[in-house]
Amino acid sequence: MPPTPILLLKTKSSPQDAYEDFFSAQNYTPTFIPVLEHRFLKNNLTQVRDLFNNGAFDNNAPTPRKYGGLIFTSQRAVEGFAQMIEDEKHVSFNIQTTPPLTLYTVGPATARTLTTLRNKHLPHATIHGADTGTGENLAHFILNHYDSLYPTHKPSLLFLVGEVRRDIIPKTLMDETLPTEKRIGVDELVVYETGVMESFEGVFADVVGRSAGPVWVVVFSPTGCEAMLRVLGLGPFAGTGTRQVFVATIGPTTRDYLREKFGFEAHVCAPRPSPEGVLEGIQAFMAGV
Repeated sequence: MPPTPILLLKTKSSPQDAYEDFFSAQNYTPTFIPVLEHRFLKNNLTQVRDLFNNGAFDNNAPTPRKYGGLIFTSQRAVEGFAQMIEDEKHVSFNIQTTPPLTLYTVGPATARTLTTLRNKHLPHATIHGADTGTGENLAHFILNHYDSLYPTHKPSLLFLVGEVRRDIIPKTLMDETLPTEKRIGVDELVVYETGVMESFEGVFADVVGRSAGPVWVVVFSPTGCEAMLRVLGLGPFAGTGTRQVFVATIGPTTRDYLREKFGFEAHVCAPRPSPEGVLEGIQAFMAGV
């Protein structure tokens, strides 16, 4: 049986991409189709720099510590944070404080990028949550872990986000039904904007047109979903497509966006945002589980 085409709606990572390595070894033919253009918001990233510069994360500063750590749920947020640190050579981000600066993340890919950054610039910070898989799981993990660091007074957490995100983390951490001493303040700061590449729809249509037999499409972001559905003839564009196409989303944010915005139910929502999680979802679907 020839390898099954799998179209990954993302930019291929360099120098190596975990999705390419994994799916090639699993009898799939992975093809990368870039969807997104990202623009970092320099003014907001400068605010993060100023917070570090002014001691907002430091328990040893003259003023009380405002933030005990940061939350990252997207690779782009980590990249924007990293770019800001690399650009600000005159600012020290190496905070030695107790409890240490805490970095929360979701998913192994984001954790790997964050670990590289931490090792170089924030050696005293700790990273937690890499195996939680979803924002909801991460939020519950934070509630327990942060409480062990700060049993009484809890400094807030700074959540670096894109303009499209779910609100499950701040809602969960600041839930008014929680005891007051358990709640954690969350300040969200948008550090990047995302748009669809002008070339995406044409390139995607061309690749789909050249694919023979059933095709799997893996979607990594709400951005570009309308163009994807239009090309595939799915959702509100149903009836315009003729081939057998299956759609998998990297997680619940994109699944819910497709459902709520377009009335389209993805065939698979990966149980974990990783190559292994995507394949697990696909295999379960194909087995009729």
